[in-house]
Formats: sequence, C-alpha cells, structure tokens
Amino acid sequence: MYIYIQGTGCVSPQETAAGNALPAAVLPWEGPRLKAWEPDYKQWIDVKLIRRMSRVIKMGVAAAKLSLQEAGVEKPDAIITGTAYGCLDDTGVFLSKMINQQEEMLTPTAFIQSTHNTVAGQIALMLGCHGYNNTFVHKAFSFESALLDSMMILREGRLRSILTGAMDELTNHSFNILSRFDIYKKGPVTHEQLLKSDTHGTVAGEGAACFVLGTERGPNTKARLSGLTTLYKPGGKAEISADIDAFMAAHNCSQSEVSLFINGRNGDASGDEWYEHVENTIMAGKPVATFKHLCGEYPTAASFGMWMGCRILAEQQVPVAAMFKGEVPEKLEKILIYNQYKQTHHSLILLSVC
Repeated sequence: MYIYIQGTGCVSPQETAAGNALPAAVLPWEGPRLKAWEPDYKQWIDVKLIRRMSRVIKMGVAAAKLSLQEAGVEKPDAIITGTAYGCLDDTGVFLSKMINQQEEMLTPTAFIQSTHNTVAGQIALMLGCHGYNNTFVHKAFSFESALLDSMMILREGRLRSILTGAMDELTNHSFNILSRFDIYKKGPVTHEQLLKSDTHGTVAGEGAACFVLGTERGPNTKARLSGLTTLYKPGGKAEISADIDAFMAAHNCSQSEVSLFINGRNGDASGDEWYEHVENTIMAGKPVATFKHLCGEYPTAASFGMWMGCRILAEQQVPVAAMFKGEVPEKLEKILIYNQYKQTHHSLILLSVC
C-alpha cells in the first residue's frame, strides 16, 4: 500500500510560509541562532485566539492549516505530532512566575499551555477533529515516531487521511541553557560559511512542518513516502553504511535510482564526518543538498528536510542555496534524506515522485 503526501506546510527561519513554496533566496543571518520568520497569522487564526497563543502554537497551527489547504482536506481523520521540547515559552513564563511570586496567586493559563500536546490539541479544537490525537515526545526521534505511527495506521486501512507534523521553538531561556553544553558556534557565522566550517558547534534553529498523509493519490499530491527507519547510537560509520544498504534493499531501491541525496550537514566538524562518509561511499557521485543552514539545528529538524524534499519533487527543481555539490538531473525520481542529531539519533526517509 502506497502512502502519499497530499499537502505540506512549513514555518521556518526562511519565508517558507509565504506561498508555501521553496524560497527563491535565503534570508541573511549571522550568529549562532536562527529565529523563525513568522507570517501574518490572521489569515489562519482568529484574532481573539492569537492573543492567547504562544509562538510555537501559532507556528504549528499555521503549518497545519497550510498543509490542509494544499491537500484540499477540511478535517483529517487523525492528528499526530512530534516535539522534543514542547511549549518552552509558556513553560518559562510559568516557572518564572512561580519564582517571582513565591508560588502564590499563579494563573493556570501558562501551565495549561505548557504541555507538549498543546499544539495538537489546539489544532483539533480549531478543526473540530474528534479522532485519534497523539503527540510523541521522543527527543530527536519525535518526528520520526509520529511519522511511523501515521504510516502504520494508514496501512491498517482504518483511516483515510492523517495530519502529521513536528514543531519545536527556541526561547532565550532554552538557548542560554543549551549553550552551556557547548553545542553552538562561539563566533559569528553566515549560511555560506556554516557548511564549510571545520570547527566545533552549529547554529540553533526552530520551526514547524506539517504533512497530510493518505493512501489515495489526489490532484495536489506532492510525493510518495516510500520508507522510514531510525538507528540509535550506531557503533560506527560502517554500521550506518550497512543500515542504509539494508534500508534501500528493503524498499527495492538501488543506489543508481536515487536522484538526490539530502543530508543534515550543520557545520559541526565531528558530526559532519558521518555525512561525508555516506557521500563518499554509498552515495558517491550523487548530487548532495543540505537544509540545516536554512533552518538551524533542533531535534525535529528532519521535518524541515522532508518538507524541502517534498517541494523539490513537486516542483522538480532544487534551490541554489540548498545545493552542496554535484549537478541535479533533469528528472528527479527519488530522494534519500539522512539526518543525525548529536551523532546518536540517525534517521532515513525515502521519498518518491508520484
């Protein structure tokens, strides 16, 4: 049974929500942190509701609305999301008030909206969707877990369409805390310099991406989700190579059939070694595109990579800013997306043209 991606939506540090297409140019940035480019949310959300929503809720709702509009679906049969950090802004507000007010006279709003499933719940309330609603909080496998759950449910034949997505935000509090772990660049860096960097650390990012998945091919179908797998703490680069070989064989796809290899190169020298190994072995000679210099690094960044892969197959062109090396063929048939987070969480996604 084939699983089709009927619609996509994305809010990211690039102007991806403007027209829901690949941006023609990269929004310039410099420094270790990328902030999402936020559209006019009033086109999707009532003004009275916007006032009570945190940034990540607005980002998630906008991405969901974009994907549903593109798919021509008013209400999905289920909503499945993934997030590693949840609503950090509301969590910070609640904890700050607890300290400043000495745990007295606290309003419940920030606490209620700080839970990880708030975004999926808000989308369901706005759409009147009373079906299956689940949020996965599996660190850097949160998006892949939501995607896997959606694939299994669709293959059971119980539901026809599922809204699947992932979202994570970056706040001043979370950026300062994560910076203590020495995972970000110390000096200024631009998107052109990041991918050529040979130093430690990367840049922080945030975003939300949603997809409408179904078993029927519609007039606006963007691509086919052919395969997905994850690998936790592989023993070495040889194990990654073996896993990719097994993944390709399981989905009847040879190396020669892959038109484009998209990976999560992020400028961290030690982490990028994994991508270089695959580029020079299994995917040797294949054109390579990257995406984390456009969205930054965060646990569910693979969702942005999948969104970009879907748009590339749908539009049959690769943005100049996304190309890392090689020449893109005239016809794009299959795209392999390889992402790893902190060298522990590795995932593979295979997309095919419809």
